Amino acid sequence: MPLNVVLSLAWLTLVVTAAATAHWLPIEDPTKQSLLRMLAPPSAGLWFGADSLGRDVFSRTIYGFRITLAVSLGSVALGLLFGGALGIVAGYFRGTAERTILMGVNVLLAFPPLVLIIAMVAYPGQPLVKVIIALGIVFMPAVTRIARANTMVFREREFVVAAQAVGMGNTRLIFRELLPNLVPALLAYSLLLVAVGALAEAGLSYLGLSVPPPTPTLGQMMASEQANVLEAPHAVFFPAGMLFLTIFALNMVGEEVQRRIDRRARAA
Repeated sequence: MPLNVVLSLAWLTLVVTAAATAHWLPIEDPTKQSLLRMLAPPSAGLWFGADSLGRDVFSRTIYGFRITLAVSLGSVALGLLFGGALGIVAGYFRGTAERTILMGVNVLLAFPPLVLIIAMVAYPGQPLVKVIIALGIVFMPAVTRIARANTMVFREREFVVAAQAVGMGNTRLIFRELLPNLVPALLAYSLLLVAVGALAEAGLSYLGLSVPPPTPTLGQMMASEQANVLEAPHAVFFPAGMLFLTIFALNMVGEEVQRRIDRRARAA
């Protein structure tokens, strides 16, 4: 395995573990303020320094990743669940089902994603849930098309034709023969979608459309400290740098998975 992929996996493992175990880590409360250390630079006690309210930037970054990962993973899971199911139905049964599903997909693709997200987050309810659902709907059309295209390829393969010849039912055939062969392609694409979801959540929180304060989010941290970027660049650059490294690592792993899938397909 290439070194860049190994390092990317190590970084992703570190980020996910830190975010999942933030409550047990020996770090400060991300909402704790101290006027005595406003915009304090990085030090042994404050690894990433402090922001304009004296809050620990390192602690806030770790807790901010919890929101980023929850939104990106949740929205991708939602998009894969519904988009994958619709794509399999369209690619396997064809006919009226395919035309109806593709019509809905084309409507969603024609609708501006940002307008859809703003419209959904404007409704009352839990902000985190609304953002996950909105991004999940945005991801559905692309997942549907990928699942449909791969289903159309595999439904013509010999093992599927043989299963149909011996009288295997459609439901059993889809889950036993088609789905295991679709998972690798969807997995590779889902890793890239997680990166897109993380960036989208940061952008939405930067615009104030994600989880509201005092819960820390990466985009909100960058937005609130942009006025102090010249005086205290650490308050902006550390959260932005952590987000960049995470998205870069996700892309590296996703591309490696895609290369392995392509080699497997050529060998087959």
